[in-house]
Amino acid sequence: MADNNGFRPSKQCLQASSSFVLASILAFTLQIYFFSPISPDPLHLPQISASHNLPINNKLQEVTKIGEGFLNKPEDLCFDEEGTLYTATRDGWIKRMHRNGSWEDWKLIGGDSLLGVATTRSGGIIVCDALKGLLKVDDDGVSLLTSQFNGSQIRFADDVIEGSDGIMYFSIASTKFGFHDWYLDLLEAKPNGQLLKYDPFLNHTSLLLDNLCFPNGVALSQHQDFLVVCETWKYRCLKYWLKGERKGTTEVFIENLIGGPDNINLAPDGSFWIAQLELRFEGILGFVHTSKASKHLLATFPKLLGLIQGIHKKATVVKVGADGKMMKRFDDPNGSVMSFVTNALEFEDHLYLGSLNTNFIGKLPLLDLDDPNFI
Repeated sequence: MADNNGFRPSKQCLQASSSFVLASILAFTLQIYFFSPISPDPLHLPQISASHNLPINNKLQEVTKIGEGFLNKPEDLCFDEEGTLYTATRDGWIKRMHRNGSWEDWKLIGGDSLLGVATTRSGGIIVCDALKGLLKVDDDGVSLLTSQFNGSQIRFADDVIEGSDGIMYFSIASTKFGFHDWYLDLLEAKPNGQLLKYDPFLNHTSLLLDNLCFPNGVALSQHQDFLVVCETWKYRCLKYWLKGERKGTTEVFIENLIGGPDNINLAPDGSFWIAQLELRFEGILGFVHTSKASKHLLATFPKLLGLIQGIHKKATVVKVGADGKMMKRFDDPNGSVMSFVTNALEFEDHLYLGSLNTNFIGKLPLLDLDDPNFI
């Protein structure tokens, strides 16, 4: 029967249209699989341990905003012995806040790849530049400490800490994907990261741990007998022994965390503060981590990631004892004040919070939260 215009498509026309559609689907599929930049494995996110799943609260909504409008996504921060705060921002600056609360554009490094920062015993700070390597920054300027390991360029230096002996320990988040392609490492879900050691006296870089899943924050214990490194995609932190009978061995420090651990910092009492990221995709694409097809799709069309990731929608930091037991948890459950928190550092009874989704550093008084009825 003809349609209202008296036209009826021929059988040949329908076959041609069907062939075109099938060919387009096939071409699209081949584009995704054969030109995908990743070779993914399933990522099975762990069930949150019952002992870690403390009640959600809104304590991070009570922060004071310091440096508001002056800072561009301050991911990490540190304090020197005089109480000066340093932070690296996404516009390439190292900025610092003096004791009197005044801010200063201290040193311009440039680019958008400045990540972890740490103070040094010799003065100044160490900076992880994801594109350049490990940098030393002081009043005299910026110098390159190390940029290569084992004959290859260090491409994703992430976080760093210096020991009392001057030795520096730093993470390489991925040896396969660069800083601007970090999401590909998440989608691939393979252990592409490393933990390195830099000896400034010998100008030598060596390997401590290999095959890590996006190693991120690094912290030394109170007595510097072990090192803790966060494996973000594994939702766990590892302990690497530096001294004693277990020197050179590795064990799990804490696992099955609420979120993917980002940066970690030693607290004055010997415990650790860990910032955690929400990496569980939302909605109908919640199966992404276990579906290779969807991983290839997102790797080929990365703008789709912005529709499903939850890191900009909430914030969580936890305090973990030196024995790996959960002690406290602070949240902004809907991200109304703090979200995408990447760092939590305790200094003089306050918790300072860095974030990749703010133009300020959050400052939270801890003495007010020491109520024994508050977890």
